[in-house]
Amino acid sequence: MPLALAACGFTPAYAPGGAATRLTGAVRAADPSDKNGFDFVERIEERLGRTEVHRYDLAYSIATESVGVGITPDNRITRYNLKGAIDWTLSDAATGQRITGGRVQSFTAYAATGSTVAGLAAEEDAAFRLMRLLADQVVARLIAEAAKLP
Repeated sequence: MPLALAACGFTPAYAPGGAATRLTGAVRAADPSDKNGFDFVERIEERLGRTEVHRYDLAYSIATESVGVGITPDNRITRYNLKGAIDWTLSDAATGQRITGGRVQSFTAYAATGSTVAGLAAEEDAAFRLMRLLADQVVARLIAEAAKLP
């Protein structure tokens, strides 16, 4: 099996010298401006490392929307889907030239039953989970493009 994979040109992304190693410590996400941005950047840094000296700049724009999906007969919403999308661009830090970019989307859900405090805590946790999901998608796209990066 390993010989067959080698013959097709497959190289593990995280193997020594693999494409993903080119991203470690080389990407700096733009400074966050809100809680969602902070959670997104935190996850990007967990996955790719935090650095002051970097080769690539990661710009992003976050959009979220809360949609009621569980409605009782008396019109109370008991469950929400939190939808999110991030438009992102990876640029060369030295020249500012765009290298790659795209859009990632996902959603998570939370219950709105119980007290107001419980509902707010559930919403905050859902937003945290959503930003981690979206950051992981961005990193996956970066890894897929890593072999082509200058």
